[in-house]
Amino acid sequence: QVQLVESGGGLVQAGGSLRLSCAASGSIFSINAMGWYRQRPGKQRELVALIRSGGTTSYGDSVKGRFTISRDNAKNTVYLQMNSPEPEDTAVYYCNAAIRITRYSTIRDYWGPGTQVTVSS
Repeated sequence: QVQLVESGGGLVQAGGSLRLSCAASGSIFSINAMGWYRQRPGKQRELVALIRSGGTTSYGDSVKGRFTISRDNAKNTVYLQMNSPEPEDTAVYYCNAAIRITRYSTIRDYWGPGTQVTVSS
């Protein structure tokens, strides 16, 4: 079994900072891309940031220059540093990882349960 567990969500003031963490555990052979998605009230889930196994990153347009994604491969953990958050960043943030559980298995997407981030103005 593979589990992703997010932490670090909560209430933050606009212009402040917040760091989300997500640790993958269980039967893991390798992890390809890891990322953060969010779902704002009344909207579809959207990509926030993605980091590939080689370290290259991609960001949603609305967070470029404010959020930074990083990962610690030794800990199977991905982070999202949120600087200068805005009320529009209020959402449930979900961790995602593309994981191979054995050398011969296919890569499958796993999701965390989500963590609420609320940005006050």
